[in-house]
Amino acid sequence: MPDNDVFADVLAANAGYAEKFEHSGLEGNAAKHLAVLTCMDSRIDPLGMLGLVPGDAKILRNAGARVTDDVLRTLVLATYLLTVDRIMVVQHTGCAMAQGDESYVHEAIENAGGPDSRSLSFLTTGDQEDAIRGDVQRIKSWPYLGKVTVGGFIYDLHTGRIHQVC
Repeated sequence: MPDNDVFADVLAANAGYAEKFEHSGLEGNAAKHLAVLTCMDSRIDPLGMLGLVPGDAKILRNAGARVTDDVLRTLVLATYLLTVDRIMVVQHTGCAMAQGDESYVHEAIENAGGPDSRSLSFLTTGDQEDAIRGDVQRIKSWPYLGKVTVGGFIYDLHTGRIHQVC
């Protein structure tokens, strides 16, 4: 039996959410034909920052908003099965994945009591705009994706504004 005490706060919040739940009729397709890859940073509200509502877009999140093999796999499904034809790669200011190199992250994990993580790649970057351009190009050149429009952006955590890189 799971120990739900650790999750009691979010389960209670979910009960209140479920009482007022109004999204049961939404389709699985992206109503705005949009997929957004952004960082897992909890300061980012992907729908809100783009003026979207649930059902409008497919949201993908990971550390640093980087285009990984899993992101590409998910985008194939989104484009062929869920009506996505526009993809935004949205990194943000102040991202820990853009603050140092791989050794910085591995050291930080170890200092926090974590294991030796040097067998993992965290895809850190010292040049966010260059990383965005490379990730956008990776999506554009992925042979399993059809005709999609891809753009790269940086979200400013202090102003809420997005600026297009490519």
